[in-house]
Amino acid sequence: MKIVPHLWYDQEAFEAAQLYTSLFADSVIHGRTSIEDTPSGTAGMVTVSLSGQEFMLLSAGPYFTFTPAVSFRIDCSTKKEVVLLWDRLSAGGTVLMPLDSYPFSDKYGWISDKFGLSWQVMYVGEQPVMQKISPALMFTGAQCGRAEEAIRFYASVFPGSEAGGILRYKADEDPNKEGTIKQAAVKLDGLSFAVMDSAYPHAFTFNEAVSFVVYCDTQEEIDYYWAKLSFVPEAEQCGWLKDKFGVSWQIVPSVMKDFMAEGDPGKMKRVTEAFLKMKKFDIAELQRTAEER
Repeated sequence: MKIVPHLWYDQEAFEAAQLYTSLFADSVIHGRTSIEDTPSGTAGMVTVSLSGQEFMLLSAGPYFTFTPAVSFRIDCSTKKEVVLLWDRLSAGGTVLMPLDSYPFSDKYGWISDKFGLSWQVMYVGEQPVMQKISPALMFTGAQCGRAEEAIRFYASVFPGSEAGGILRYKADEDPNKEGTIKQAAVKLDGLSFAVMDSAYPHAFTFNEAVSFVVYCDTQEEIDYYWAKLSFVPEAEQCGWLKDKFGVSWQIVPSVMKDFMAEGDPGKMKRVTEAFLKMKKFDIAELQRTAEER
């Protein structure tokens, strides 16, 4: 099982992939796949590795817009690297927190790039960089104050999870409530997430623009994660679901990677037609459909 961030663009997935892979060492575009006759028309999927971490980028129409509720923190060992990444990511983008010195980092800035995706670029000093890019979940609005609940919940769902590094707001940090999460970390199946509450009046929360793919080898795994995570029945479609905090997940059989990698248009068309009719994926039905002649 493996968790992979999934990014939804209008039509810019490949352009974004080219930019992101140019920024980080040990990065590569693995492949492009077209999925025809989806509710969005023909969707284009790009798989990449950024600093050795897998990401999926999808061009599927202007249905979802990135928000800072999910951003990606980049840990940097030098201030020079922070400035270089900031300069590249800020071109055509929007500054959310200016590049400056803060109590938690001597060089830090928060930016939405020209595609709208949010990045936090941070100098970590002598601290070893264990994971270059970390998804960061910010709990706002009705979800504010639930970050600690989310950490405990996710850690209970994914075996072998680790939670730690909790920093809480103090009494003088209004409008945030004392004791809520200022910054924390949780590792789920080897992928580290940053988590925080924010009581400021943000006009955004979680949506489907960023979701997290959970690859499953067996139907039992699919059934398990679906039962644990799905909380909004009307959001269930094609392996997608929303949990009780509004975060989107995709519970996907690992065999789907094989179907896409084979490059067989007839097989992909049959499999696509099959999974578009499903809410929770049925591995046996997908395999049966793929093998039809």
